[in-house]
Amino acid sequence: MILVEKGLIKNFLSFLALEKGLSENTIEAYRNDVKKLYDYLEERKILITSVRYEDLLLFMEQLHVLGISARSQARVVSGIKSFFQYLQMERIITADPSELLETPKTGMHLPQVLTVQEVETLIGSFNEGKAEDQRNRAIFEVLYGCGLRVSELVNLKISQVYMDEEFILVEGKGNKQRLVPLSVPARKAISLYLYDRNRLDIKKGNEDILFLNRRGAKLTREMIFTIIKRQCQVCGIHKRVSPHTFRHSFATHLLEGGANLRAIQEMLGHESIKTTEIYVHLDKDYLRSEILTHHPRNARK
Repeated sequence: MILVEKGLIKNFLSFLALEKGLSENTIEAYRNDVKKLYDYLEERKILITSVRYEDLLLFMEQLHVLGISARSQARVVSGIKSFFQYLQMERIITADPSELLETPKTGMHLPQVLTVQEVETLIGSFNEGKAEDQRNRAIFEVLYGCGLRVSELVNLKISQVYMDEEFILVEGKGNKQRLVPLSVPARKAISLYLYDRNRLDIKKGNEDILFLNRRGAKLTREMIFTIIKRQCQVCGIHKRVSPHTFRHSFATHLLEGGANLRAIQEMLGHESIKTTEIYVHLDKDYLRSEILTHHPRNARK
């Protein structure tokens, strides 16, 4: 049955190429959108030919919970609608479950998302010759490259950064732990920052905290907001950018790059993890593959 389901997607893509004459990039975008839905349905053991409108609503709700931008959600809806219209046209299904599915409006209450170019501009605007700029660059790389909450960032410990394994151990809400792949740019930025950090007079109790202020104490959440606001002004970016903007940009850009929804969900910490040991053995190679393949900061490395 799995082969039959995948065959439907393959036939749909052939239809787009041969009869619609769409470009390779457009067809690839459709493939990614339909594949996300297929993976979601496969986990719940729902056949494509048995999908109901309610199933699609739950799928879109998951995108919303992940903080995916309205623009990206709209693109996914467009791809899904085209797919089910094709299935109905071919008489594979009798009714189109996506007929009443609405395209998210840009006015939805979702956080703003930075473009890949805006992120590149922000990260590239720091002066690597200044210790404070080196620290801030590392902060931006970790926020965007790992999708951390601001509380997770300021509490991140050196002992939770595994450079050789290319992961960080994050303590999220409810003291739940998760592993998130660490990109090459993030590892490089952290390594350069640690050289300057080791020269600080570190306050007692902060010895293991990764990101410190000039007085050797842990950075506050408010200071992270201030750093981001100041750098946006330097770069002429007029969006309302917060630490959470980087988190949602992380999720949106991975989705647009074709990453699996489950991988994004796990890296954001939206699923409970019973033990770190089980998580490492089951998923670390899979998650690393997803982020190295689909995250913009890795794509060109």
